[in-house]
Amino acid sequence: MKLNRLLLLLTLLLGSHLTVSAQQSNAIVFTENGERFTLILNGLRQNTQPETNVKIEGLTANFYKLKVIFEDAALGQSNFNLAIEPGSETTYIIKKNNKNAYVLRPMSMVPIAEAPPVTQGTSVVTYDAGATPYTGDETVVQQTTTTTSSGMPATGGSVSFGMNVSENGGSINMNVSGFEDTEVVEQTTTVTTTTTTTSSSGYSTPPPPPPPPAYLPGYNGAIGCPIPMMPQDFESMKSSINSKTFEDSKMTIAKQILNNNCLLAGQVREIMLLFTFEDSRLDFAKYAYGRTYDIGNYYKVNDAFTFESSIEDLDQYISSFRR
Repeated sequence: MKLNRLLLLLTLLLGSHLTVSAQQSNAIVFTENGERFTLILNGLRQNTQPETNVKIEGLTANFYKLKVIFEDAALGQSNFNLAIEPGSETTYIIKKNNKNAYVLRPMSMVPIAEAPPVTQGTSVVTYDAGATPYTGDETVVQQTTTTTSSGMPATGGSVSFGMNVSENGGSINMNVSGFEDTEVVEQTTTVTTTTTTTSSSGYSTPPPPPPPPAYLPGYNGAIGCPIPMMPQDFESMKSSINSKTFEDSKMTIAKQILNNNCLLAGQVREIMLLFTFEDSRLDFAKYAYGRTYDIGNYYKVNDAFTFESSIEDLDQYISSFRR
């Protein structure tokens, strides 16, 4: 009977995965300290102007190659692998690690239907696989306008003219006054156009999406979080949880660690077995579902349950999580 239930749950999970894979996803990328940047996704420029927060909609693949070009040339460029869960909206932060190098870290993931409204200051773009590839060449056109003036003397101003003729016709007097010298200015405008092309490293053609990292050899199912914990870090997590006597203390530590980490389905089962009570195991299994790398293998956690009702409760939770 138990085997039949497990097979049914596995079938439902696989079917759910096939449905979700056809869905589109969103990714939000922002910098911790407000550095402005341009995103190049699989060789295609996403935002036309440098921004501090960019939301990319319409993603259909699970993995992308991401290049971040900072507006401040002194900060340079950084390359990352971007992992996306189908049908979800995942938020990533770009920050510096202890070695003063920029890293990309996932912050949160929710189904698209539950995604919050776009915040002010976020640039929203739609991924277009047919867009013009980014080559790293930037063309700057500068125009210089030069105006020259030349002057020449001419006659102008007011003129007074007078003539006197004597009655006897013996003399004629003519007076001309009021001439003023002025200057006629001729202007010549010259426009000089200078085109400067700079080149930096970039893609000349869009590269294919990178293969999934071999965190779990042979696994090709849905991905719940990008990078699972390293074995040594996981053992440290187990030791911290197991060092506590009370169930509530164990749960608090387990959730605290999991807030910023990612597990494998088998590791979730190991943590569940550190709890004494069935309710605690079920609580942790629900909490860890969205923070598990190989969620297609999540049926494995059922081995930690004693009662069939717990398996059914978790199955219902997973079904509602996916909607």
